Amino acid sequence: MSNSVSVRAQVSAAEWQARVDLAAAYRLVAHFGWDDLVFTHISARVPGEEGHFLINPYGWLFDEITASSLVKIDLAGRKVMDSPHPVNPAGFTIHSAIHAARPDAHCVMHTHSLNGVAVSAQKDGVLPISQQATIVLASLAYHDYEGIALRDDEKPRLVADFGDRIFLMLRNHGLLTVGATPADAFLAMYVFEAACMIQVRALAGGGELVKVHPQIIAGVQAAAAAVTKGLGGALAWPGLLRRLDRLDPSFRD
Repeated sequence: MSNSVSVRAQVSAAEWQARVDLAAAYRLVAHFGWDDLVFTHISARVPGEEGHFLINPYGWLFDEITASSLVKIDLAGRKVMDSPHPVNPAGFTIHSAIHAARPDAHCVMHTHSLNGVAVSAQKDGVLPISQQATIVLASLAYHDYEGIALRDDEKPRLVADFGDRIFLMLRNHGLLTVGATPADAFLAMYVFEAACMIQVRALAGGGELVKVHPQIIAGVQAAAAAVTKGLGGALAWPGLLRRLDRLDPSFRD
C-alpha cells in the first residue's frame, strides 16, 4: 500500500485514473482467460504527457497488476519515472509503432488467446458467421507473420496493414485492438475473442455454415456504433469494474 500512495502522490489525477483503468484491463484479460502468462502487453498513453505510456512490469502475471506497479515509459520503451519494476522494451515494439502512427489509439491491447491464434492460422481469417464477427469485419485488418516482433523494420508494414481499423489479426500470432480508453480496447477485444471462439466451435461442429450477407456486414458498423455508443466500452466498463471489486479490488492499489 505504501508504494501505491507514493506513486499516486507523484502523478496527476488523470494519470492515476488511467493507471486504475489499465490495471483493470490487465485483470479482466486474466479473468477471461486471454492472458499468456507474462508474454503479451496492454499499453496506454499518459493523459497530458506527450510521448509517455504505461505498460506492465515485465514478469508479473496479469492478475497481479496494480495501478502503482505500471511502469511509465517513452516511445523507445525507456523508463521516464523511477520504478523498481523491469520493462520489456522488445515487447513494446508493436505497441510503439501503433501509438506513433495512430493518435486515436490511446490504448493498445494484444493477446495470444487460444481461439484468436487458432483463427489467425486459418487462411480465410474471420468468417461472417456470427453477429460478433460482423462487428469485427466492419473494421478488421490483417498482418502477415514475420517472426517474433522485435525488429523496427517491421513497424512500417504493420502500420500500413492496420490503417485506421480497430481490429488487427496478426497472422499465426494473435489479436490486437485499439481504443480511446482501456475500456474501449477491452470491449473491442471481447467482441473479437467471442467471434473467434464461435468460429472455432462452429467449424468443429462439422456442418455447413450459414454466412451473413455482405450487404448486412456493410451496415453493421453504423448499427454497432448506435448500440455501443461508438463501439465504446463506456456502457459495460462500470459493471466490469464492480465485478473486479467483488473478486479482488487490489488492482486499484
